[in-house]
Amino acid sequence: MSERSTVDFWFDPLCPWAWLSSRWMLEVQTVRPVDVKFHLMSLAMLNEDRDIPDEYKKLLATGKNIGRVVMAAQVGHGDEVVPGLYTELGRRFHHEDRERDQGTVAEALAAVGLPADLIEAWDDESWDEKVRASHEEGQNLVGLDVGTPIIRVAGTAFFGPVVTPAPAGEDAGKLWDGVVLVASTPGFYELKRTRDEGPRFDTGAAPLHDRAA
Repeated sequence: MSERSTVDFWFDPLCPWAWLSSRWMLEVQTVRPVDVKFHLMSLAMLNEDRDIPDEYKKLLATGKNIGRVVMAAQVGHGDEVVPGLYTELGRRFHHEDRERDQGTVAEALAAVGLPADLIEAWDDESWDEKVRASHEEGQNLVGLDVGTPIIRVAGTAFFGPVVTPAPAGEDAGKLWDGVVLVASTPGFYELKRTRDEGPRFDTGAAPLHDRAA
């Protein structure tokens, strides 16, 4: 058995592509000696000085509220609560297409046994400093021209992988092997093509990991 390694994964709870990559990473844990540590990033903070459509600004503002609640849960109850809370949020947001509002977030908190009063962080701007610190830790590794997901593996961090559907089983492991290979290649920066399919949540690893353990 190879020694287990830790992979750092930065996510914004609103991003469907980060959600799919996170489900892939959870699947990788079952087929490779890897553990995932989840960190918050903020699409709202990433885009705060950019000219973006008003509707997107409104969505990102809600994401900022959600990030405060996740950070309050992490600070108050430990890093170990983040994967389960992210899972319950993601299932509601992406699989069930629920509203990104306080009621849905409160349900997710209850589903993982976290105190209901954590929802009070929704409008509490004092949490923004800690969210920004987590966000900037990830962005400083890869630069400001990419969003989420960000992963750090084999001493290298990069945006991606962006994939749909999220591979399951040994297919997840094979993709991981390729990621490790490129991450360990000096001077490697980018592979990319235009997306011609939207995120799929009905197959692959996503439905396997849509509920907290």
